[in-house]
Amino acid sequence: MSEREEIVAKIQHRFLILKEDGREIPINLETFPEKEQIREDFPELARLIDFEVLGKKPGTPPPSIQIMRRLELIDYEPASDSGHFRFYPNGTLLLKLLEEWAEEIAVKRFGAMQIETPILYDWNHKAIRSQAESFHERHYMVHVPYHPEKEFVLRFAGDFGLFCMVSNAQISYRHLPLRIYEYSKSYRYERSGELIGLRRLRGFSMPDIHSFCSDITQSWEEYKELYRNYSDLANSAKIEYAIVFRVVEGFFCKYKEQIVSMLQYSGKPALIELLSEMKHYWAVKHEFQGLDSVGGACQIATVQLDVKDAEKYGIVFTNKDGVKQGCVICHSSIGALERWIYLILEAAQKEKVPQFPMWLAPCQARIIPVSEQFTEIAIKVATKLRDGNVRAEVDDRAETVGNRVRLAETNWVPYTLVVGQKEKESALLSIKKRGAKDRILMSLEKLIEEISNETKGMPFRQSTLPILMSKRPVFYG
Repeated sequence: MSEREEIVAKIQHRFLILKEDGREIPINLETFPEKEQIREDFPELARLIDFEVLGKKPGTPPPSIQIMRRLELIDYEPASDSGHFRFYPNGTLLLKLLEEWAEEIAVKRFGAMQIETPILYDWNHKAIRSQAESFHERHYMVHVPYHPEKEFVLRFAGDFGLFCMVSNAQISYRHLPLRIYEYSKSYRYERSGELIGLRRLRGFSMPDIHSFCSDITQSWEEYKELYRNYSDLANSAKIEYAIVFRVVEGFFCKYKEQIVSMLQYSGKPALIELLSEMKHYWAVKHEFQGLDSVGGACQIATVQLDVKDAEKYGIVFTNKDGVKQGCVICHSSIGALERWIYLILEAAQKEKVPQFPMWLAPCQARIIPVSEQFTEIAIKVATKLRDGNVRAEVDDRAETVGNRVRLAETNWVPYTLVVGQKEKESALLSIKKRGAKDRILMSLEKLIEEISNETKGMPFRQSTLPILMSKRPVFYG
């Protein structure tokens, strides 16, 4: 056992549930499985405790694995290492929309500067190697030709290049809080038995925000602002999640009201893990833990209040008295974007009628001509929808109208429009909304308005697939 592992093993911890009004409910893990009242009052937290704390593992694979393949979103890449995936056009669309939303939060809402740093780092860099110890050797090592003595590591977190960059910068108290955003691929060599679809991967897309603050007071303000944005994102993605805070006990006693104020914003209670002393660089962190449809959970958005890494990397600022002092660092990320896709698919699967949040639906409206002679009018309708920032396509394949309508349902298309002679002669279209029993008549302008209202404030990008489905290759199946 390493020295660090010995220190961690000595740390004591206990759990409680913290409600939005500040009331605490202690949890005895030995009797928790029988605590039916807690399960009834806090079902999401109970599922998280079962999975993460008590170690109850799902007995079946998450359905999102088959869904992501059937919908031609994402698939395994046999030519790569396990835990790495190929993204088909619609899967790439989802990833890019989430990337834009992450950038919206970081740059436009939070005012962060955007940077880019390498994915490859010198394994002999003292600070990087020290930080790597907390990941229990879960990293990819790279050896280069002609220099066998050199070792490099693929980035497994967003700190390395940023911290090296900031440690070389001249920072004044006037620059704080200093907010920096980066989006990059990260790599962790997770154990093969732990790899499960998009829930746990070895290569993933990670947006990171770091705020360098003058003191604890300033860092709490940054923390709460990030928390609120991530709470909004989780709600807009319509995923099911539970909140957990991990915090040193003395820190919790001193700053409990800060945590309560965040729970009041989310309108949700939290699981609190109280630690007898620090076991990492943070004194407090929280996680939004996404809950899947088979009893599993995974961390998505997190914010961490770091009181150690500034010293490790030599990150200092000049205070009002002209004296150099270390920063408090607020680490945060919305989490691996692949995990968001996984949880969106899992959340949809729980519903009677599975569907994407409208802003993430790869196709928002599919137009079905009743025969080949109406394909041209169908293309015109789809083009007008696309001009109105709606992702629209025409199913002109050699199938019956009934089969094509059923395929639209299978593909989770929110709006299906059938175009024939009546629609050609009328300003109204025959539209079926996903989940509704009956068709309705609606103008094209009204449909654009309805979709626009449902996606207001969210990123938009057009599909890169051909507008005619007959022109598309079949990627899976």
